[in-house]
Amino acid sequence: MSQSTSIIPSLIAAVAKTIENHAEALTGLDQAIGDGDHVSNLQRGLQALTAQSEVLSQLDWQAALQKMGMTVLSSIGGASGSLYGTLFIALSKNLQNQPLTQAALAGAFLKAVEAVKQRGKAERGEKTMLDVLIPVAKRFYQDSGKPDILDQLKQTAEEGAESTRDMIATKGRASFLGERSKGHIDAGAKSSQLMICTVIDVLKG
Repeated sequence: MSQSTSIIPSLIAAVAKTIENHAEALTGLDQAIGDGDHVSNLQRGLQALTAQSEVLSQLDWQAALQKMGMTVLSSIGGASGSLYGTLFIALSKNLQNQPLTQAALAGAFLKAVEAVKQRGKAERGEKTMLDVLIPVAKRFYQDSGKPDILDQLKQTAEEGAESTRDMIATKGRASFLGERSKGHIDAGAKSSQLMICTVIDVLKG
């Protein structure tokens, strides 16, 4: 797990490509129960990260994650910017003075997702990105070190995104729809799942 930060440009490029490839489907999900601007917001943040990717690759992980968080906060509009910014900044803080082992990353990620919960005042089961982030963080923390953990995390992310289909939204724009929000996968949960699975594929590759 002790990857060098030189992998950061590859990670950002892969995630940007994944969001581009799924832009139409994600926008369709967001238009059904949201504002319809989720993809354009994400892409603005990814463009800002892409512009900084070489600089980020020269930093240590703690500094790189902090800078990524600040970049995302300032470039992505809406709730996504605040939540992803919080995730990266909290990850940076919780990795302070620690070697980047899988166990350390799992513990830091769990705490970072807790920070996102507090920032968004949301819990699992409310049809948001947390329906992916919370189960992934818990599985990573509980099963860190197992040989097939990365494949397990992809499966957990996919199940988390799919679980939002039958939920009634209680947060954000979708909450205004009440019962009518049922039957649609949450766009934020789906994009979170796609990004997590892409990062895992790059790390495995």
